[in-house]
Amino acid sequence: MPDLIVPSAPPAHAPRDAAAASRFAVAPMIDWTDRHCRYFHRRLTRRALLFTEMVVADAVIHGDRDRLLGFDETEHPLALQLGGSDPEKLARACRIAADYGYDEINLNVGCPSDRVQSGAFGACLMREPALVGECLSAMVEASPVRVTVKCRLGVDEQDVELALDDLADAALSAGVSGLWVHARKAWLQGLSPKENREIPPLDYARVARLKARLPQAFIGLNGGLKSLDEARAQLSLGLDGAMMGRAAYQTPDVLSGVDAAIFGAAAAPFDAARLMDEMSAYAGRHIAAGGRLAQVTRHMVGLFHGRPGARRFRQILSEGATKPDASPALIAEAFAAVRLDERQAA
Repeated sequence: MPDLIVPSAPPAHAPRDAAAASRFAVAPMIDWTDRHCRYFHRRLTRRALLFTEMVVADAVIHGDRDRLLGFDETEHPLALQLGGSDPEKLARACRIAADYGYDEINLNVGCPSDRVQSGAFGACLMREPALVGECLSAMVEASPVRVTVKCRLGVDEQDVELALDDLADAALSAGVSGLWVHARKAWLQGLSPKENREIPPLDYARVARLKARLPQAFIGLNGGLKSLDEARAQLSLGLDGAMMGRAAYQTPDVLSGVDAAIFGAAAAPFDAARLMDEMSAYAGRHIAAGGRLAQVTRHMVGLFHGRPGARRFRQILSEGATKPDASPALIAEAFAAVRLDERQAA
């Protein structure tokens, strides 16, 4: 595994206030929101809160900490999501993470995968709100930064009215700074993790009822948001934050509008050429440190979705980046195909 990229200067006006940034967040996604993805996303939005992939507390304690927790300084504001169900281990992981300078620590109470269930954490903790409260209390005491929790409405046959209220009350009693609610149940038996992101129906109204019951608490919504208009609609109804997952990853150009649409920043044109230059330079540093081009470019393939040349851009990066001699010049080659198709379409 290559060393971390040498941090560059933070983007202009990038805030370090995770509370303010929580108005819009990119969801933590296993195998997707690694440090290369986050570096790319930060070039598209200066203000949104970014999340790491879930990192298990045991891995933080016993594993390669720099590989698991290291990040580029320009990724701020950045939240670390932890997985676990042992209060002492989670507290220890928080103390370790403090040395890395995260802006927020989040506990995963929403992942339904078999691996997570076998470790007795993730979504199955919806059945144990008292234990969640103990975990969060230990994390709050150990962490110098805000602690939040990301949960589901409930699991399996649970009544979502009772399950979500019980979880929220336990979390807030523990002193957390807010809840991110994935507005679906999780079915731990019978559905795959992918199906659990699609089949259980969305219930935004249940999250709205939670906010109405807890008006002073930060309540953010996750699940199914595909556009900034949809995110703004939920915020306009009184929710405190909107979290976008797959849409932000698969069509990342949506993030280029976040700062203006969500945070009220002055609108600026999307400078694709500058973005390609920045990502080429980043990829060059990563390769020089022993990494591979595909580790960076796999997160970029959806950038020009719906625009002339998008298919060719995706094809060039997907096929070329895995070659042993792949270099950052491939990014420029792929971008050139986009510009050529745009000129032909004009």
